[in-house]
Amino acid sequence: MSQRRACRTLDQSLSPQRYQPSTKEDEPSLIKRILELVSEFPRFGYRRITRLLRSEGWKVNAKRVYRLWRQEGLKVPKKTAKMRRLGSAEGGIVRRKAERKDHAWSVDFIFDRTTNGRSLKMLVVLDEFTRECVAVEVSRKITGDHLVEVLVDLIAIRGVPKYVRSDNGPEFISRRVRDFLESINVGKSYIDSGSPWQNGFVESFNSRFRDECLNREEFATVQEARAVIEHWRQT
Repeated sequence: MSQRRACRTLDQSLSPQRYQPSTKEDEPSLIKRILELVSEFPRFGYRRITRLLRSEGWKVNAKRVYRLWRQEGLKVPKKTAKMRRLGSAEGGIVRRKAERKDHAWSVDFIFDRTTNGRSLKMLVVLDEFTRECVAVEVSRKITGDHLVEVLVDLIAIRGVPKYVRSDNGPEFISRRVRDFLESINVGKSYIDSGSPWQNGFVESFNSRFRDECLNREEFATVQEARAVIEHWRQT
């Protein structure tokens, strides 16, 4: 039986029966670029890959990238779920929520090592409202004086924040840091000891920082670590 007669018998339109899906001309090059980005950023999902493509000038939406993502068998390995600790966040980001850009900065330290086994100490400064990492200072050792120097440079560029949130580490509660913040009328918001969930934004960023950068790179020197980390931060 011919298709025409079969469709007429079943009361079905002939057009979907004979439809042949077409491939857009830019699809092979788009797939190639997606694979290149996935190779460069293996911890990125299809939504973040979509944002990178659009920043490069590709006219694509997340649905199309997701279709090609599934077509190529791509996926991001799932991280092991962590047990959430019980506690109150009254002293943290819930009670004193950022209201605008540069209203509240979170600061914290994260650690790694160079290939010779010597420690690396990294100071992370995060804008809580925009979730932007405004600075990552890398050194062997960071003191209260060093922290003040970083804050002075950031304030000169971005302006004075309303308050700075941190834990009760010795660098953050040092007299040098407290006197500096008081001199420019910046409030201090210290979280409770052993309560990282009260500083959740910077803790979340540190997790991504370690997953996407520190766990993938080996640093021979401090200078190399600074260059690689700054490139990742800008990206």
